[in-house]
Amino acid sequence: AVHEGQVVSAQELTALLQPLFTQNSRNLVLFLQDRLSIDDFTYFSESYGNKNPFQNEILQSSPSSLVLPAVDCKATKYLLSVLQESGDWKLTNVTNLNISQLELNASNPNLLVVQLQPLASDLKEISTLEAIAENDKIIGRVTMDLQERGINFSVIYTAVRPSRISRRSDVVAELRRQLMADEDEESLSYPPLNVTNGNYTCILFYASNFSLKANSSVLIDLTNATFLTQNVDFSASECSDSNTTLSLKYTKPVNGISSLEIRFLMTNNFYEVSARRWSTLNSVEIVQDEEKLAKFNVSGISAPAEYSFHCQLVGTSNVYPARLVPSNDEAKNWDVFISKLQIQGFNIINNQFSYASDCTGFFTPGIWMGLVTSIILLWILTYGIHMIMQLTTNSRFDDPKGPALSVPQTE
Repeated sequence: AVHEGQVVSAQELTALLQPLFTQNSRNLVLFLQDRLSIDDFTYFSESYGNKNPFQNEILQSSPSSLVLPAVDCKATKYLLSVLQESGDWKLTNVTNLNISQLELNASNPNLLVVQLQPLASDLKEISTLEAIAENDKIIGRVTMDLQERGINFSVIYTAVRPSRISRRSDVVAELRRQLMADEDEESLSYPPLNVTNGNYTCILFYASNFSLKANSSVLIDLTNATFLTQNVDFSASECSDSNTTLSLKYTKPVNGISSLEIRFLMTNNFYEVSARRWSTLNSVEIVQDEEKLAKFNVSGISAPAEYSFHCQLVGTSNVYPARLVPSNDEAKNWDVFISKLQIQGFNIINNQFSYASDCTGFFTPGIWMGLVTSIILLWILTYGIHMIMQLTTNSRFDDPKGPALSVPQTE
């Protein structure tokens, strides 16, 4: 029994799932989504009437089930680490969703991690509803295939991070930017990507959402593969005092793309005007299938060499504070979306981000609108006071008992 408001920790989740690890037939299927909350099951079921996206009856047909309203974001990664360290489980990442081609040895424990398609990044409810319905169909196809093959299995349906977070009143009252440089470790959904050069860390990279879209149709969400399961090869990354390259290589991220490499090219130069060194992200490159190169020039991503860089939104859209500008024809076929980006390629101390230089300037559009409006109102007030001061009263007044007052035009 889990009481209301309790968040199950990683250790508690492992203890609850312990019966799965000790039974004779140990086949575990982990359906992993980018975000999900317990409220989604009721919200999307009730808000759209007959368009209930959850059609599977696995929970009702299962001989035993367990529903946890809230689980720590680190629990999934901790669970995978525990199973891998045990040495008995065979970990298989299912990306093409064709499980019939997999060769499973039922005599040994198997762990299948099925990466479900991410929900829409624009947070439109209809798009989210369709994505959840499609994921529900994927879960049904995979489980039905395992049942037809006579394989006993257990299913876990969870996500990397919650989709609905209640805003704390104390955080709202502070109204300040919360960067990873000063956040508590427990508040992070997952740690940043750590690239080492020998015995020390030379690159740190973090993003809450790291997604690409090819040809305006194929959505590639690399968040889970980069930070949670870490199905990414960054061995080609290079570090030096003046130039740093973060190379992220993915194998078959989606159907139709066999390999994908993303490079972040950073430099560290000394500028005489500011009399200090600045680190700059000069360009971003996307290499598809080791032949198609898309190159983007970067605007607005720089920070003092001792600091890290943070920006709420980075991508190819014109509305983002830090923008990736296509520099060749191939780059026009890609759309990039990175939220809550934080990156540091120089002067990393204690394997942690340094103080973050944010991309938001001191004069935001809202501040400029307030200043312009205040100047206009102040000008109207000044003009009105000036006109009132120019008013004069008559020096002569009409006497009702005497003759009419005549004021010559010359006066």
